[in-house]
Amino acid sequence: MNKGFVILAQNTEFVNYVKCAEVLAYSIKKHMPDANITLISDNIDSSKYFDKVIALPYSDLDPSSNWKLINDWQVYEASPYEYTIKLEADMFLPASIDHWWNTLTQRDIVICSTIRDFKQQISGQRFYRRFIDENKLPDVYNSITYFKKSETAKYFFQLVRQIFENWPQIRATLKCGVAEPATTDWVYAYAAHIIGADKVTMPFYKDLSMVHMKQWINGLPSEDWTDVLIYETLPETLRVNTVPQMYPFHYHVKTFADKLENCYG
Repeated sequence: MNKGFVILAQNTEFVNYVKCAEVLAYSIKKHMPDANITLISDNIDSSKYFDKVIALPYSDLDPSSNWKLINDWQVYEASPYEYTIKLEADMFLPASIDHWWNTLTQRDIVICSTIRDFKQQISGQRFYRRFIDENKLPDVYNSITYFKKSETAKYFFQLVRQIFENWPQIRATLKCGVAEPATTDWVYAYAAHIIGADKVTMPFYKDLSMVHMKQWINGLPSEDWTDVLIYETLPETLRVNTVPQMYPFHYHVKTFADKLENCYG
């Protein structure tokens, strides 16, 4: 089966996303040595831990921005695999997710719709989902997106492109602030609404999930969880306040990549 992981990473003035992607790729290889991993970037010199490094097919569509979200739709065309799991760069895999393929490859596209706190419990926290709730959109998290080369997935990413490019007009029809940014989660949610949530999500498959380290999801006094929780980077796993992490770990605080690189890089 021609399958693999794709990570889209573009460095900005403030964040070295390619470093984040390298640490993520290391963690994938640690637990799934035979996994194929491709970096999609405008920094094509990096090859650490990647099997392939591919340039953005349409280049950087917003070179002046420090938030390169508008380029996300390019992953469909850029992916060299028939079956792809796209992961956001600021994640770390503390355990194998190889078993996901058996379920995901039965579908054309699946977007993550389940998140957990660091205690591994499924979270129902809605603090960060007001846009989703107020506009009655599918509750999706683009950080983990599986897709198969198919007409359905191709159409989905075409929608993502169109929504990004026409966000001011679309935003005017939604319940949100006049300056609400086009985040990838919001764009995916709107695209999922158009195409049908049942075609792009598997809400019953709770194993397709991630630990999200944002403040309110974890009941913390600060957004910087590294200041208030104890974490241990161990040879085979990652522990937070003694809890072994078993799901993809979306660490959110980008500087945590430096700590992971020092331990694993």
